[in-house]
Amino acid sequence: MKFLDSYFHLSEKGTNVRTEIIAGITTFLAMAYILGVNPMILSDAGMDIESVFTATALSAAVASIIMGILANYPVALAAGMGVNALFAYTICGAMGYSWEAALAAVFLSGVVFVVISITGVRKMIIDAIPVQLKLAIGAGIGFFIAFVGLKNAAIIIANESTFVGIGNFSDPTVLLSIFGILVTIACVVKKVPAAVFVGLIVTAIVGVILGVAGFENMPVLGGVFSFDFKLNAAGAFMNGFTELFANPFNAIVVIFSFLFVDFFDTAGTLVAVGTEVGLVNQKGELEGAEKALLADSIGTVFGAVIGTSTVTSFVESSSGVQVGGKTGLTAVTTGVLFLLSMLISPLILGLITNAVTAPALVVVGVMMARQMKGIDWDNMIYAVSAFVTIISMILTYSISNGIAFGFVAYTVAMISAGKAKEIHPTVWALMVIFVLYFASPYLSF
Repeated sequence: MKFLDSYFHLSEKGTNVRTEIIAGITTFLAMAYILGVNPMILSDAGMDIESVFTATALSAAVASIIMGILANYPVALAAGMGVNALFAYTICGAMGYSWEAALAAVFLSGVVFVVISITGVRKMIIDAIPVQLKLAIGAGIGFFIAFVGLKNAAIIIANESTFVGIGNFSDPTVLLSIFGILVTIACVVKKVPAAVFVGLIVTAIVGVILGVAGFENMPVLGGVFSFDFKLNAAGAFMNGFTELFANPFNAIVVIFSFLFVDFFDTAGTLVAVGTEVGLVNQKGELEGAEKALLADSIGTVFGAVIGTSTVTSFVESSSGVQVGGKTGLTAVTTGVLFLLSMLISPLILGLITNAVTAPALVVVGVMMARQMKGIDWDNMIYAVSAFVTIISMILTYSISNGIAFGFVAYTVAMISAGKAKEIHPTVWALMVIFVLYFASPYLSF
């Protein structure tokens, strides 16, 4: 105990081992839904669901433990929501890349993140991107993954006349999804601890009962313990580089999209959690941020190597902070629990269906969409760029397209307002990349 107190500075920060362990358990419960949701989403990209489960749990464990030991932050990590949708539905779906190529892009984005974390480029990039665009991208991803959840649950379906329409509400699986969404919303509104996880479990239990009663396509109870840890996608990213760089412009956009979403999602989470535990100094700077960002980037590289989408810091870590977590021991505890979760993979995988995971997607989408409140809608420059970013993500079914259109809209709006000189050089560079990205299908070299 003395070693833990000394290493994590527990007494200095006004906490103890018991409190930190309880905080770590709380954070794990708040994040545990990712063990079911991430494999389901990445399976839509053609990946093996059991392998993704193992990679999700293992990468979350390793990254969280590194964060705790290296940065002493009470922040846990796992494959990020929103980025996994970017991986499956934009990179592998709309853009047509294989999951191997997408993993190669995730790996490279992680390597770039490592470089900018140790060189100080991080601050320059953060300062260059307008805050309003960051908020719009976060909110847009929220709407996008909520739409994915509604589509996967068949609550929203294709319609030849109107493109989209309402699904068949007499279908028991659709009704189970709706029930799950309502339960999860109720849990969130009532501020139930680990609300998303609780909603997922309640939905799964009701689904199992309905399955026993004779309804088809419901979740089922599998075994409990398993030592058959599949990592079929480990190292597969090496096979994706040739395909990824067949079109250099697209490759740059893909890598940047992963980097951008991870970069600012992580920065936002660290600032939010850091503020709660007193890690922001008098200058408004986050103490030890470089180590935290380095831990995050190492997690992304490791995740890509073993076969999962971008690993990022989870804002759900704030749930552990709220019960007293103040140091890296909280994150280490969460990491250990993710390791232990691998032992019950048959139980978890048997419960994973679209009806069970859809509520988590929808409600997490709601939480992310709340970032819209920070957008200055009275300023037409920000209003236009934010609106274009959000609606483009949904209507083009592409997060990267939304980001690209948003940057283009922002640049055009700034020029129209006579503020071209106020546009940061980094934004100009990104503008050129995005224009080339949209033009590349029509260019021959």
